[in-house]
Amino acid sequence: MTTENDPKQERIDRYIDQNLKKVFSDLEKDQMPDEIVDLLSVLRAQDKEMQADK
Repeated sequence: MTTENDPKQERIDRYIDQNLKKVFSDLEKDQMPDEIVDLLSVLRAQDKEMQADK
């Protein structure tokens, strides 16, 4: 079992944090597929229609 001040565990934690940040920053730069963009457009249009009907 490790303690909070365990240098090895701190290195592991930093390594995991760095890699998670890298993965998510790479994903953030990816463009959404056209199908998802189209679906969002349809849903927004439906939402506007529902708001207008109220």
